[in-house]
Amino acid sequence: MSNLPANLRYAESHEWVLDHQDGTVTIGITDHAQAALGDVVFVELPDVGTTLTKGDEFGVIESVKAASDLYSPVDGEVIEVNEALEDAPETVNDAPYEGGWIMKVRLSDENLEELMDADAYQATLSDD
Repeated sequence: MSNLPANLRYAESHEWVLDHQDGTVTIGITDHAQAALGDVVFVELPDVGTTLTKGDEFGVIESVKAASDLYSPVDGEVIEVNEALEDAPETVNDAPYEGGWIMKVRLSDENLEELMDADAYQATLSDD
């Protein structure tokens, strides 16, 4: 069973969202996703200022065994990226919910209700 913090929301595409309650969110990939990928060797980060639409591809994450597109779980503008991942992409494996975050976004639509809570996301993993 994957580690799923209850304070996060989750997308079917295995991204997590931390709502800062100020119109901004932090986004990364779940523990389940990083475990499925294996050892992460590269993370393509979006440019600050990029406008995202929910479902848009915003980057790629590569491991020793696979590459996977990253999809935005929200609408908004990228306001910060985790530049530390350029030199230490393995942080996604080591701390997917802390130091391994990918980007911060200023929401254009603050409705996160379409995203799953931890229990609903866990239920989707049981189907795998």
